[in-house]
Amino acid sequence: MTTTTAPVAADAATPVQSPFTGTVALARLALRRDRVILPLWSIVIGLLPIVYGKAIAGLYTTQSQLDAFASSTVALKSEIALVGPIFGSSVGALTTWRAGYLFTFLAVSVILTVVRHTRTEEETGRTELLDSTSVGRYAGLTAALFVAGAGAVVSAAVSAAGLISIGTGGAGAVAFGAAVLAVGVVFAGVAAVAAQVSTGARLARGISFGVLAVAFLLRAVGDAGSGTLSWLSPIGWAQQVRPYADERWWVLLLPAVTTVALVAVAYRLLAHRDLGAGLIAERPGPAASPPSLSGPEGLAWRSQRGPLVAWTIGLTVFALVIGGAAHGVSDQLGNSEVVTQALARLGGAQAIEDSFIALGFTIFGLLAGAYSISSTLQLHDEEESGRAESVLAASIGRQRWAMSHILFALAGPAVALTVAGLAAGIAYGVSVGDVGDQVPRILGAALVQLPGVWLLTGVAVVMFGLTPRFAPAAWGLFGAMMALYVFGIVADLPQPLLDLVPFLHLPRLPGGEFSTTPIVWLLLIDVSLLLAGLLALRRRDLR
Repeated sequence: MTTTTAPVAADAATPVQSPFTGTVALARLALRRDRVILPLWSIVIGLLPIVYGKAIAGLYTTQSQLDAFASSTVALKSEIALVGPIFGSSVGALTTWRAGYLFTFLAVSVILTVVRHTRTEEETGRTELLDSTSVGRYAGLTAALFVAGAGAVVSAAVSAAGLISIGTGGAGAVAFGAAVLAVGVVFAGVAAVAAQVSTGARLARGISFGVLAVAFLLRAVGDAGSGTLSWLSPIGWAQQVRPYADERWWVLLLPAVTTVALVAVAYRLLAHRDLGAGLIAERPGPAASPPSLSGPEGLAWRSQRGPLVAWTIGLTVFALVIGGAAHGVSDQLGNSEVVTQALARLGGAQAIEDSFIALGFTIFGLLAGAYSISSTLQLHDEEESGRAESVLAASIGRQRWAMSHILFALAGPAVALTVAGLAAGIAYGVSVGDVGDQVPRILGAALVQLPGVWLLTGVAVVMFGLTPRFAPAAWGLFGAMMALYVFGIVADLPQPLLDLVPFLHLPRLPGGEFSTTPIVWLLLIDVSLLLAGLLALRRRDLR
């Protein structure tokens, strides 16, 4: 008797793993790692409209005053290029116009978040370690997009709730929140694609920020002109939603479609590349290195020159806008009773213009501090990647290696602020017909920010020397300092909190009284921090 048994599939007991397996676990891990920085940037960015809304409502108490301010601002093409177009003269419309900076801040934060949890993880080898477990191919990218998207959602919700809380209305607040979210998800998609195209985290950030810069310039040039180019920019789309000015809800379809397309391209590229590779192939270097690469200083120059040029160009462009917009800013403020009293108290139109320039260069100082932190943390990247070990294996001491990068963290901001100061001085001098006298005044306003910038450098060096694992937390300190400065201007924060911002101790130039005491004290603190960080680096082991 013959017994026949049914054939059994060989893989019947082997489940097919989804490419998204492990996404929830990786998202939880990313949220845990970003438990401080994610709430910080998402909430602080979302609170900006409240700050601007309360300031505008306090300065202009009647609709006629609001109308006068809006009409005078429309004529200032340089400020329209810097901030964006004005579509209405209500408190809500002017608040969302002034909060146009929020879109750029959010885009930067989202880009850094996505690159950190994709290409950086891959570059350090953690992705390979996780992929050896039951983690799907798309899990890491999906988790990164989720975390960045969650931050954008929080910023959008906080900004909308804040606008409603100051009584500007619900529909416009929802429209502005939707525009904020739209910008966030578009640039999350941009960063996701850049992470697949590049071969390293630094290049991924460079590509993403390059796209952001192009988007900002298209929006700026378009708004200062006919407006056509603004429709080629995701930032322009967000502003064309027109909160509190007959909202255009259909505009939100543009960022929605763009986001879906970008994310689909990112997944497609991820599926067709090897781990650690990118679409931009690394070119082989020459057989022999030039004399400029014979020491750590040459290597530092090779890695630091690109960011230095980019930051210098960026600050210079904004300085030209600030210098061109400063003349006549007092006329833009209008003639409300509060503004009139403020003008009289401050000393007239010239004092207002000087204060406008001083405020601009304080912000430039903070931005230069961000560049300085980035340059200093290149040491952390070199150590984490193992390149520092190869350099130190030769007859090169740790101090010399560290100073090769710290030199750029100190001199780079000085170069960028000097060029920006000259640009703003020339632009303002041309507008008032006095270039010879205005260039030195405004150059002084730029250079006086350096002791505050170098304090951030010293803090980053100390953190790298003492606790290298937590050295990137210097960005959290920078974010907290930025928040204290932004909200301290209008929120009347306690003085002990404001004293934590070194830039508020510096002479307020141009127009203010110059004092060497705070500069000397800050320079002494800067030197002490640098020496302490270098000493700590000398005494610890390499990671």
